[in-house]
Amino acid sequence: MAQGNIVDAGDVLIVGAGLAGLFTALKLAPRPVTVLAGAPIGDGASSSWAQGGIAAAIEPGDTAESHAADTIAAGAGTVDEEAALSIARDAAIRIEDLLRLGVPFDRDIEGKLTVGREAAHSHRRIVHVKGDQAGKAIMQALVAAVRACPSIRVMEGLSAYELAIENGRAAGVFARPAHAATAPQPLLIKARAVVLASGGVGQLFAVTTNPREARGEGVAMAARAGAVIADPEFVQFHPTSIASTHDPAPLVTEALRGEGAVLINKTGQRFMLTIHEDAELAPRDIVARAIHREIAAGRGAFLDARAALGARFAEAFPTVYETCRSLGIDPAQSAIPVAPAAHYHMGGILVNARGRSTIEGLWACGEVASTGMHGANRLASNSLLEAIVFGARIASDIDGSVPGARAGHDIAPPVIGRREVADAPFVQQLRQIMSAHVGVERDGAGLAHALTEIQRLERAAGAASLFGNIATTAKLIAAAAFAREESRGGHYRTDFAEPRAAWRHRSFITLKEATRIADAATEEFARSGAEEAQVTA
Repeated sequence: MAQGNIVDAGDVLIVGAGLAGLFTALKLAPRPVTVLAGAPIGDGASSSWAQGGIAAAIEPGDTAESHAADTIAAGAGTVDEEAALSIARDAAIRIEDLLRLGVPFDRDIEGKLTVGREAAHSHRRIVHVKGDQAGKAIMQALVAAVRACPSIRVMEGLSAYELAIENGRAAGVFARPAHAATAPQPLLIKARAVVLASGGVGQLFAVTTNPREARGEGVAMAARAGAVIADPEFVQFHPTSIASTHDPAPLVTEALRGEGAVLINKTGQRFMLTIHEDAELAPRDIVARAIHREIAAGRGAFLDARAALGARFAEAFPTVYETCRSLGIDPAQSAIPVAPAAHYHMGGILVNARGRSTIEGLWACGEVASTGMHGANRLASNSLLEAIVFGARIASDIDGSVPGARAGHDIAPPVIGRREVADAPFVQQLRQIMSAHVGVERDGAGLAHALTEIQRLERAAGAASLFGNIATTAKLIAAAAFAREESRGGHYRTDFAEPRAAWRHRSFITLKEATRIADAATEEFARSGAEEAQVTA
């Protein structure tokens, strides 16, 4: 048990209980592992909501090389090609791992895995579960396996907010009750190896498909400890969330477009035909911008599956069907109103091929990490694949580099009440700022305004506030977007609307550098405001 405010987690501490965290824990067995989860395991994970599936070149005629080539093409010039190929080559064996864990992937009448096609894939290579239930089914299997594994201990109801660094090495985390605004009595959870698998950043934006827990705190924790962050400006907006007031926004899987659903505006025009040769199956950033512009022009955007699926909709895509019906929409009879929503962060903590960050003793996997596979624009259904591939690699690397398994003290799951975040007004302001100025379309003036406001909110919230982590990740994203004076993949600037050869590379940034950029942008924004006021006068 804890001694005072210190808990010895023993050997390996994994922060996050989504697909990446739980798969890593299972791959480490029988080594002692503690998993830190803010919500009951499986409940707060974006993985549970993944409707598409996992990409793997398992169909006859398909190859890992072809999968990698599609990944590189979608990534718009900044993909680490070696990473893309090595991950694609690991796909089949990781699918076998999930099958052994009991994931009920769809099969044909001969018992072979069936595969579907999604945007920007040249082959049918997406393994699904009941059409749109892959994430849910995978997480159910992993949660069951984790609960049955004696070497894995789960601490639910606690969220990490800061890394503990000793002699330049990650030695654990400081944690708080989940959703508390402050941590008056910090709990230090110590471990010999720390794995961040804390998820994405979608909740930094006003409209997102991500759960409440996806607030980018893992990226901030690493950055505040000095880690290098890669590609933070590249945020993928899913083109087709259901336009509603729900938060998070309900997702309409891309697989519907793979099955022939089309995008129309309120006049019935199929607008993607004139925008890209692949129409609805164009890369996500292109589809998201097209929908964004239709909505901005007052024409609206709708996904029409009536001809492609019709009466088969409920059976083929039960999750989407039930969600639509709960909102008063019958997708077999009516087109679904859609809008872009923050969905996936291509950037994150820079890691190498073994999942190691630039901080000794700290590994990262899943959406919080940046392996180089996704480049500027993630290829559909590559995220779950990357998570399990790197979960296995991290487990192997820890086994080979952190000798001598050591059990920690017994840890009783804490019974902790939930309460609302006192910094909610700051969070809501930040989300509006990020969507308005760091969203689907951006420009220099808007990004300077965003950075100015992010720093203002930081100061207003105060140093003791846990809003600092949220603001830190927002600053990293906006600063990198301000610095990248071009458009590429998920990063689109209306003032630099084309890609530029000089920027055909990944970006790497530290918090110190992001703060320097933010300070310069704030000065520029203040100067432009003063000049505008002078002209007006």
